Amino acid sequence: MELITVTSENIAKEHICCAIANDNDCQVQAKKSWLQDRFAEGLVFLKGNIRGKCFIEYLPAEKAWVPIEADNYIYINCLWVAGQYKGQGYSKLLLNACIDDAKKQGKQGLAILTAKKKLPYLADTKFLQHHGFEKAAEFAPYFELYYLAFASNSQPPKFKVSCLNCHKTESEVGFTLYYTNQCPFTAKYVPLIEKIAENKQVALKVIKLKTCEAAQNAPTPFTSFSLFYKGEFITHEILSENKFLKILDSKGYK
Repeated sequence: MELITVTSENIAKEHICCAIANDNDCQVQAKKSWLQDRFAEGLVFLKGNIRGKCFIEYLPAEKAWVPIEADNYIYINCLWVAGQYKGQGYSKLLLNACIDDAKKQGKQGLAILTAKKKLPYLADTKFLQHHGFEKAAEFAPYFELYYLAFASNSQPPKFKVSCLNCHKTESEVGFTLYYTNQCPFTAKYVPLIEKIAENKQVALKVIKLKTCEAAQNAPTPFTSFSLFYKGEFITHEILSENKFLKILDSKGYK
């Protein structure tokens, strides 16, 4: 498989691989706009020359939209190979390309967010461990920060002390949702969730993280989407209408 690097010059014509066929979809447009703003900060979006989910997205950890300290590391936003392309070594191909690039840049390693068990939108821990990654830190209730060091004396990355176990949000009443356009799905599903909350008269405060600084000081490591209820973390999974309705039902909203 040939690998293509998406850049400012070719992003308009390149499919960005997520599970959205229509390049004119609002989700794709939101994601491409987010990427366009990140290229100057060193973000790399590397994909297979196919119209499917086979890509890796990474950037310097100093510019990562997560509350971590990882000096001179590369942070992997997303590594996704799905469908008919699984089991053919493409995840390894993409990861190795990232490793080679990081070493050329003189970085001391890679960092990536995962979880204690396999969960949607997070890296597969077993795959990472197989390729030499180790756990650097934990963030309640289930997040884990993994890293691959290029030298034995590399300092492991860590979550920011100011954010560790800090799940109290700005609103202690009702729901609070933090999100970014790093994941394209938020452009579609956040407005749908807002509409449901409005129709059911449920208190919902939506906070869109618009800058790297804001994301690095968020009370959650998964800044693409994190839902809280009365200050307590509920889920990082980008919710469909039905899933949000189930959460409302579990909290006594009818």
